[in-house]
Amino acid sequence: MTTISTTTATTATVAPPPSGNHSAARAQRRRRIGMAILGWGVALIIFFPILWMIVTGFKTEAEAIADPSLIFTPTLESYVEVQSRADYSKFAWNSVVVSFGSTLLALLIAIPSAYAMAFLPTKRTRGTLLWMLSTKMLPSVGVLVPIYLLFRDFGLLDTRTGLTIVYTLMNLPIVVWMLYTFFKDLPRDILEAGRMDGAGTLQEIWYLLLPLTLPGIASTGLLSVILSWNEAFWSLNLTTSQAAPLTAYIASFSSPEGLFWAKLSAASTMAIAPILIFGWLTQKQMVRGLTFGAVK
Repeated sequence: MTTISTTTATTATVAPPPSGNHSAARAQRRRRIGMAILGWGVALIIFFPILWMIVTGFKTEAEAIADPSLIFTPTLESYVEVQSRADYSKFAWNSVVVSFGSTLLALLIAIPSAYAMAFLPTKRTRGTLLWMLSTKMLPSVGVLVPIYLLFRDFGLLDTRTGLTIVYTLMNLPIVVWMLYTFFKDLPRDILEAGRMDGAGTLQEIWYLLLPLTLPGIASTGLLSVILSWNEAFWSLNLTTSQAAPLTAYIASFSSPEGLFWAKLSAASTMAIAPILIFGWLTQKQMVRGLTFGAVK
């Protein structure tokens, strides 16, 4: 009798969970689904022009102009004509050399600069950083004439060396700013411990700073490569044939007779395919680097 009453009392004390928890869980689930739909929608809107370009490259010129539908018989005619008109591999190699070369040069200059500004600041450091960033607000066409004349006098027109120098100067403010931000997040105690052990400036940078901030340096380098690869203004004005990258390769399919949409789309697809694949393969490193130091 006592056992029965105890069991009954225990059963009676177990109350069902409040309905408010179920409502909150359903609301949170709907919120997650809504955010997922919104994210996919934004991604499709951003990707649609790229998809349209890729699809158009597999059409004939007549279909590209008169038939805007996605249902058609694909053909490689435009790709064959594009390849026969110009040597794609030459332009692609120029893009690789200039993009990665300018990124490496920018990092070699920016790492010691950002180190000095982050760990040996002066009262003019902030102003110097703002001045460097303000140079990105200057229209490129505003300095085209003096740079063109300098390149002409030094024999740098239509050379990969000249284009590498221009791309380095173009990306240097952004590279310095990003590295400065990453270095500022590094605890100073680590570098002070290295100094107490007898490490010099170069040893601090090589053995302490670079390994600890490698994700940030990697993401900065990846961003610099992408910016250099997509740069068109300087490549069109400072190169003709020998050092022309893929951006100039695309522009060559715009002629006085008009735009050949299928061939232009095929050339554009061939030009962006390497950097798209590169970005896709390195997206984890880029996101990791850009969020470096975000969580303390």
